Amino acid sequence: MSEEACDRGDLIVIAAPSGAGKTTLVHALRERMRDLIFSVSHTTRQARVSERDGVDYFFIDEIQFRQMIESGDFLEHAQVFDNWYGTSKAVVEALRTRGKTVILEIDWQGAQQVRSAAPDAKTIFIMPPSVAELERRLCSRGTDSETTIARRSKDSVSDMRRWEEFDYVIVNEDLTEAVQALADIVAGQGGAHRCEVPETRPRVERILAGHD
Repeated sequence: MSEEACDRGDLIVIAAPSGAGKTTLVHALRERMRDLIFSVSHTTRQARVSERDGVDYFFIDEIQFRQMIESGDFLEHAQVFDNWYGTSKAVVEALRTRGKTVILEIDWQGAQQVRSAAPDAKTIFIMPPSVAELERRLCSRGTDSETTIARRSKDSVSDMRRWEEFDYVIVNEDLTEAVQALADIVAGQGGAHRCEVPETRPRVERILAGHD
């Protein structure tokens, strides 16, 4: 079958508050489902020592980023913790046209924009098992000051209240179970994790109540 005859690929959006363990989950998903395409975002933040340009992110300056916004080059873009992040519209569209399933790792602001631009996208929100565990994970990184950790914790709890805007929610308490849930959703078999499932609201509200 030619590429032109391929069915249009899915667009999967994965969002999470800082400290929910999204990066670990997505890395595990990469190992399990190697045919997935993970979109490489543009960002204005500085590259970390272990990161490579064009592999982890496209690292550009703010002037370049704003030029891309003005040109309408982004499927979504947002400012997160004083830096800008964006997803190339052309790259994602080209991959989907070839029948590839594309994964976007973005925040809830970006997810809103994607839902508007691509209503057929599947959106997934990752929750930590508790606010206390989220704060523990933030502290365990050992890369941020106490002030930064406090701000990230506050912002993360605010982000968690956006969970109902998504199609699916996964509570990342057990890594193996969370990866399986994520794989099921990507494969079109994740009905048990839809936000409207009756058991979901009480569980999420208990998590959020740990902050009240």
